[in-house]
Amino acid sequence: MHDALPRLQPYPFEKLAQLKAAMRPAPKSAIDLSIGEPRHETPSFILDALGRQLPLLAKYPTTRGGDELRAAIARWLTRRFALPPHTLTAERHVLPVNGTREALFALAQCVVDRTRAAPVVVMPNPFYQIYEGAALLAGATPHFLNCTAANHYTPDLDAVPAEVWRRCQLLYLCSPANPTGNVLQRALYERAFALAEEHDFIIAADECYSEIYQREDEPPAGLLQIAAQAGRTGYRRCIVFHSLSKRSSVPGLRSGFVAGDADVLEKFLRYRTYHGCAMPLPAQHASRAAWSDESHVVENRRLYRQKFDAVLPILKSVLRVERPQAGFYLWPEVPGDDIAFASGLLERQNVTVLPGTYLAREAHGMNPGARRVRMALVPPLAQCVEAAHRIKEFMETSGRK
Repeated sequence: MHDALPRLQPYPFEKLAQLKAAMRPAPKSAIDLSIGEPRHETPSFILDALGRQLPLLAKYPTTRGGDELRAAIARWLTRRFALPPHTLTAERHVLPVNGTREALFALAQCVVDRTRAAPVVVMPNPFYQIYEGAALLAGATPHFLNCTAANHYTPDLDAVPAEVWRRCQLLYLCSPANPTGNVLQRALYERAFALAEEHDFIIAADECYSEIYQREDEPPAGLLQIAAQAGRTGYRRCIVFHSLSKRSSVPGLRSGFVAGDADVLEKFLRYRTYHGCAMPLPAQHASRAAWSDESHVVENRRLYRQKFDAVLPILKSVLRVERPQAGFYLWPEVPGDDIAFASGLLERQNVTVLPGTYLAREAHGMNPGARRVRMALVPPLAQCVEAAHRIKEFMETSGRK
């Protein structure tokens, strides 16, 4: 067996399931705010595109993906992030993947060189747990960058010791961040570019929440966008990950893409050819339709804003909580222990939230998820409002306010 398997921690939802197994929830309808699974209705044109092409299940897909899908993705990237024309091509810079979760994991297996002494993968903390597992199973050591209210939930790259950067082979960034909703600014990306060139590592930017933001005139910038603005139109050392799960409310389609440095993607394609993870052809057609339309994404954002508008005034009366810059999570500070808070809320109100400590690791003398919980505003509006009222009642009747 792989020697790193014992180092993998239980997934956050495995920990949550164990917590819930020991609980007896209140006799109220269950409301689950713990998992970031979009529940808005999937646009019918995506389902129609999928259904029309089901006979293509009789054919093997290629790992590279179809030309039309890659072209649609390249057009979307260029338009969305204002990339200079023809700098990002469908042929060399784009690779469809079966959801970014597997791609975020697989990239580390492909690029980490175990022959180099004590490889390191640097990542934010709290974080999407795939980053840690990917690092460990690639033979690297994770190095955590604590993201707290004190540093505006922004990884402090200059706090990393020079020795760590010398051994770093991969830097994971997440913007908009899960769970904080923070959007990284240009200065951080430019510092990451300089460090990557100096120490020879790849920047992997998880941008899966980039299309859920608060203001239509302020879309979050992305890694490739900042690279192009800095004159790095070859996108050297830059890899971005995007998904339709959140953007288009199709988590079950398992469709996303990787884009950026053509040399890295050439090697990643070779790795994935052996990995055996080509996207089925009907999913490719549905994905092409989704990436080619923006109206449903605008409506998706409107629905999430509506939830924030309804829920935040209720919660702010009892919790320290702010509207995130992007994404669909709330990351409130709670009184006392976050696991005890989640347990009490489930037991008394049958509302499930995710303890913040499950999303972070003890690092540099602290767990940055402590005394926080993640709330995913994915249920229908009425359920989100009902959950907010129950949380308020829990705070007021439990002496926690």
